[in-house]
Amino acid sequence: MSGPWTAEVPAALPCHMQVQAQSWPLRRTFTIARGSRTQVQTVIVSLVDVHGHAGRGEAVPYPRHGETPQQVLADLEQARTAIEAGVSVHDLPQLLRTLAARTAVDCALWDLAARQQHTPVWQLAGLPRPEPRITACTISLDTPHNMAQEARERADYPLLKLKLGGEANEDLERLAAVRAARPDADLIIDANEGWRAADLPRLLAACAQAGVALVEQPLPAGEDEALAEIERPVPVCADESLRGPEDLRDIANRYDAVNVKLDKAGGFTPALALARQARESGLKVMVGCMLASSLAMAPAFLLAPLAEWIDLDGPLLLAQDAQPPIRFEGALMHPPTGALWGG
Repeated sequence: MSGPWTAEVPAALPCHMQVQAQSWPLRRTFTIARGSRTQVQTVIVSLVDVHGHAGRGEAVPYPRHGETPQQVLADLEQARTAIEAGVSVHDLPQLLRTLAARTAVDCALWDLAARQQHTPVWQLAGLPRPEPRITACTISLDTPHNMAQEARERADYPLLKLKLGGEANEDLERLAAVRAARPDADLIIDANEGWRAADLPRLLAACAQAGVALVEQPLPAGEDEALAEIERPVPVCADESLRGPEDLRDIANRYDAVNVKLDKAGGFTPALALARQARESGLKVMVGCMLASSLAMAPAFLLAPLAEWIDLDGPLLLAQDAQPPIRFEGALMHPPTGALWGG
């Protein structure tokens, strides 16, 4: 087993790669500051060795990174010969152009290694044995009335993540309505780059008064200098402003926390390294996700010991899920079984 908090997985033996594009319909329309969707597209990679061991990984092609499912599939096909010959997770940044392709193959390699060695991924990676954790429950951008109503319906969820990012006064009404509906809940605000610097002082002050625990990505990435110049009465978390460890130094004076997502980092390997380095830099960590199935949440869940918050409710927003799914008891998220991912 590798040492604590490392991510050293052996190269895969020669294997056969199977690639599948998957469409997942959502339970209801999901809206953020950048738009709405009713389904999500993912890419699933399976690596099967000569002994029949199979490792899987799922990733979301991210339009903000200029990725489409077609580009990710083409990227994987171009690298098929090299992948099937046997690669290491550390070869993937040079082999694959798209982050989604790297993520899917990286996670599949970890899953395959766990099955080949009959050792769970958490142990291979030097992580603690996973334990159940409370995940945030996301409420998408809507009218104050509808968001408050959904918050009431989620009475068994102690941590709510509100998608905001509209006009400032409207967002203040949304926050007030949800807080009145759920005075007991811990709240995270995710503006998805939708706020203006001029509105920040009063918006953050209102968040502090409402007892908000965290505000995520209030300003557009690349236009967030104002965060270094104002008082932050609520911790502010970087999402789109952070992609890899190389960004940590640049954002350290603007943010108090970082949202670590496998799809943004390029897989379990770089996400683990990023979470570790963020903590060493004095930043708090949230482990987040894209809209995807339990197969994508499984490797992210293993990062929970490094995080103050986890936001891995993606499968709860789908009309159907991968099998076997991760078990949720309300907001309590259980570790993935080896039958799903990770040995």
